[in-house]
Amino acid sequence: MRSIRPSSIASREGRARRRNSPVLAAVALASALALTATACESGDAAAGGEASASAGSSDDGKLKIPDDIRDRLREHGIDIDKWKNGAWKNWDRDDWLREANEYINPIIEGLWDPDRMRDAEEPDQGVDDSDLSGDQGVTDPTPEPVEAQAVPSSYHANAPTAGKVFFDSPKGSAVCSATVVKDPAHPGKSNLVWTAGHCVHAGKKGGWYRNIAFVPSYNDDGKPVAELENATREDVAPYGVWWGDWAQTSDQWIEQGGSTGGDGAPYDFAVIHVTPEKGSGGKSLEETVGSALPVDFKAPAVPKVKSVTAIGYPAAPPYDGQKLYRCQDQPGRLSVTTSDPTMYRIGCTMTGGSSGGGWVATGSDGKPALVSNTSIGPVTSGWLAGPRLGEVAKGVYDSVSKKFAGR
Repeated sequence: MRSIRPSSIASREGRARRRNSPVLAAVALASALALTATACESGDAAAGGEASASAGSSDDGKLKIPDDIRDRLREHGIDIDKWKNGAWKNWDRDDWLREANEYINPIIEGLWDPDRMRDAEEPDQGVDDSDLSGDQGVTDPTPEPVEAQAVPSSYHANAPTAGKVFFDSPKGSAVCSATVVKDPAHPGKSNLVWTAGHCVHAGKKGGWYRNIAFVPSYNDDGKPVAELENATREDVAPYGVWWGDWAQTSDQWIEQGGSTGGDGAPYDFAVIHVTPEKGSGGKSLEETVGSALPVDFKAPAVPKVKSVTAIGYPAAPPYDGQKLYRCQDQPGRLSVTTSDPTMYRIGCTMTGGSSGGGWVATGSDGKPALVSNTSIGPVTSGWLAGPRLGEVAKGVYDSVSKKFAGR
């Protein structure tokens, strides 16, 4: 999760005036691409790729991309041939796409190998918990820390909807947690994943992250780091690697989100539509893992929620990011700014890397449902906070679902 450092009151008031419309941030172009390449390096942000023959190649072995798609990419300064050969590693500010319709995420087959997955780090920087101001609206007392409990292996048997999101940022390969959620347009056959907005987009000072991929039931057997050093891809990703061919977050996160300070945190959520890197025999993600959680956008107000369970792969010390953990607690309220929705907050010792992980509670229909995701927490750990999912979140979710309704 991201750490908390409040911004100045003046800047908050300026942002509040821009929050008069829950405009959705649609993410374009990615669904039109299915670039398959083979990684030539692994384990760090310098890994690149070369086109493989399975990527719709011509007789001379060159990748075939429809001219209209290639032209649209070049409008944004992207040469797809250069991209697959390593241009994605260029994070120059002028070339870093950040607007809602500029997201691209071509598949680079084999890029996320076991070493690169294991070495991915949480994208967070810590600050002292005392930096959180106490005059920002309704905020309950800081909860007592709840010790995170290891989820028994196999993870697929005990938490089948949980997994990891891997991506590349200017600082290198990074990792978050995520949850398989239901798709109303495809009952029983969802390809939707829920995570935090800061796991797909850098917010107000950056753009879209790259090479975004979801691995359900990562390290399903819960092997320690020493045993993973010689692990195969099937060991760490038994249900495959699923690339994000479409992603969407809130307009508020893109305009206001920051790596520290809680800016944009009440809108720090995202939905990713995924496609398998190497095919799945025609099965959807939900069919492959055998489960998906409904999302409850009408969960009770914080004081009426008796218990919430947060789940994720904490990567910052004392954890190593290789095992799945969860915390259960009664949530309290956290108000980062008076103009934004109040967030859920629970006691939990999970650290960075658990960002984006699902929060599950009894939904409005009496059944388990996703009601939030991990967004922020202090450097000292001890608690986590997540957004309460309302109309803006529902708009993001519905938009992605409808985009793929006829496919």
